[in-house]
Amino acid sequence: MEHLDRENMVNVEKQENIEAESLIKRKKKKKKLGGIKTMPFILANEICDRFANTGFHANMITYLTQELNLPLVKAANTLTNFNGAANFAPLFGALISDSFAGRFSTIVAGSIIYELGLISLTISAVQPRFHPPKCPTQENCKEASTLQIWVLYISLLLTSLGSGCIRPCVVTFAADQIDMTKSGVAARSWNLFNWYYFSMGMATLAALTLVVYIQDNVGWGWGLAIPTIAMALSILAFLVGSPLYNRIKPEGSPLVRLAQVIVAAVRKRKEVVPPDPALLYENRELDAAISLNERLLHTNQFKWFDKAAIVTGNDATDSNTLNLWRIATVHRVEELKSIIRMFPIWAAGILVFASSSHSKSFTIQQARTMDCHLSHSFQFPPASLAIFGVISLLIGLVLYERLFVPFARRFTRIPSGITYLQRIGIGLVINILATVVAAVVEIKRKAVAAEHNLLDDPKAIIPVSVFWLAPQFSLHGTAEVFAFVGLLEFLYDQSPESMRSTAAALYWIAISAGDYVGTLMVSLVHKYSGKKSNWLPDRNLNRGRLENYYWLVTATQVINLLYYVICSWLYTYKTLEEVSEICEEVEELAGDKIPSMILDSRNGHGEVELGRNELA
Repeated sequence: MEHLDRENMVNVEKQENIEAESLIKRKKKKKKLGGIKTMPFILANEICDRFANTGFHANMITYLTQELNLPLVKAANTLTNFNGAANFAPLFGALISDSFAGRFSTIVAGSIIYELGLISLTISAVQPRFHPPKCPTQENCKEASTLQIWVLYISLLLTSLGSGCIRPCVVTFAADQIDMTKSGVAARSWNLFNWYYFSMGMATLAALTLVVYIQDNVGWGWGLAIPTIAMALSILAFLVGSPLYNRIKPEGSPLVRLAQVIVAAVRKRKEVVPPDPALLYENRELDAAISLNERLLHTNQFKWFDKAAIVTGNDATDSNTLNLWRIATVHRVEELKSIIRMFPIWAAGILVFASSSHSKSFTIQQARTMDCHLSHSFQFPPASLAIFGVISLLIGLVLYERLFVPFARRFTRIPSGITYLQRIGIGLVINILATVVAAVVEIKRKAVAAEHNLLDDPKAIIPVSVFWLAPQFSLHGTAEVFAFVGLLEFLYDQSPESMRSTAAALYWIAISAGDYVGTLMVSLVHKYSGKKSNWLPDRNLNRGRLENYYWLVTATQVINLLYYVICSWLYTYKTLEEVSEICEEVEELAGDKIPSMILDSRNGHGEVELGRNELA
């Protein structure tokens, strides 16, 4: 009998060893996926996508006003509205990705839809029946017919839906390939979000110089065909790297989880939250799939939602019989709290994007009335003025990472130099300066036009260099280095781990909301600023009051900055618990107590170790 018991024990030990070896092999195999080797394929997709997107949109105001003969305000609003749709669509793409499809499949599907939109737009530009007769004088022009407008709308809609699937997933899919834990980020000498934005900037620069020149000097057929080909290449590049990718399986809709917490809290609204947070419900097994690298710890904000984690006599706490509409874990409650905390900061970004939503359209129209000559034979394309913003962005990102961060780190002791919120705030200030400069330059342009009696000739070239418009673009590019990149990084870092695509979608939704707010401002200004001296006239910008519109935008930005300062002062960073992969292996193999770091992300990268916690 004893011999059989010993034999059974030996067999059990052998089986455990085999299972342990198998687990370690699976872990090692998983570690082979992803890594820095996948970045060229993912970033190549993003570069080609951004090249196509910029080449398609950068000069579209010219296509609408000169090829389809739409009035300036109608054309600007059409563009802005579809840009808004393209930036709102990421919410649906993110939910599809986080809920069931996964990021890889969502990116591929979105790229194909986007490509179909570009193909249809290119065909409409080549076929004469899809646009009205040309109108060189820009007076009494025949606008595009209903059919021609709808062909444009369908093409724009397809590109909007496609980009909605791509945008929230690319940067988060890239982050899936590398160690994005707090300790991993702090140990790296480079920042994923800076280099993600840098790659987008390089693609944008190429599109603004090459594609815009072709559109203005060769024709719209080739001008749209090149972005279409680039998008096809981006799909190919992304698929080539597919065997190397680490694909994280989605674990259900994040919106459903948030709704479950709210419903559970409402059901237990009469319960009293215990003074000791340790008495609230936790279930590591249940939360394992949505907290692979970090587990959110209890915070004292929004304590009313803690009611969802109160265990009552009617609650079954076994994972197999658990009703998540009646009880939620602390981690799931903190997911909801994290999203609520982020919203005020996120909302401040809306007016930042609104300030620049129409400025590029109006600036191109300004540029077309100014001297664009670089030499007697070469004219600088007006739509390419945005390259000054892109160049500032590219130089600013390099200087920020290589000079500013090491310098600031000496004083703040923060690996990222400054916090996300400080970075965004600096960007808001620079953005205000950009709008002020835009107003001053418009005053200068009209003063020269009046001096030469050119105010009543919308086609006349005013003898003032187009490069007077460059400083405002450069300031906008510098503002992006701080505000835009900082906001994207903030949303990624402060969002729950299982909602990263949804958080990235919030960035694009802020742009979308900014576009619509900008459209509302432009429409109201155009409607109520009078007919004789309208701030934003349809045809003759020289008789407008564009500088007044810029002063209005400046005032809204100052109010927004004050709002942001208050929100950032009151913001509480999430507190989390990290468990390294080594600790996870020990836990699974030995089932013993393991140490894990409790980290506070207050310093941007959460490098502050607050303590040690023993997990049961």
